[in-house]
Amino acid sequence: MDLKKRTKIFALNIIKLVEFLPNTKTAHVISNQILRSATSVGANYRAVCRAKSDKDFINKLKICEEECDETIYWLELIEESDLLKNETTNKLIKEADELTSIFVASINTKKANMKNS
Repeated sequence: MDLKKRTKIFALNIIKLVEFLPNTKTAHVISNQILRSATSVGANYRAVCRAKSDKDFINKLKICEEECDETIYWLELIEESDLLKNETTNKLIKEADELTSIFVASINTKKANMKNS
């Protein structure tokens, strides 16, 4: 699957998850944070696709990596604070982990290619 599409589906799944959070102060704060970080992954990946240089490509991918990792943090908080059941968050944590791994591998590949040029 195309990574642009995959990151958008990830954001949409987080949007759906947020709708199941309880109506509490804690859930409201976490929902705002996770919506920002998760939707940022796809938005920033689109910027990666328009990078103007190798350094720009790496910098933009680093933002994707950081936002994805932050999303994992919020998912873990949702899970560990019992705001939602684990099966709801487990799938999203797995996807965020996979996306993070893809971003890290892409960064490492680009850096290696730059050294060999």
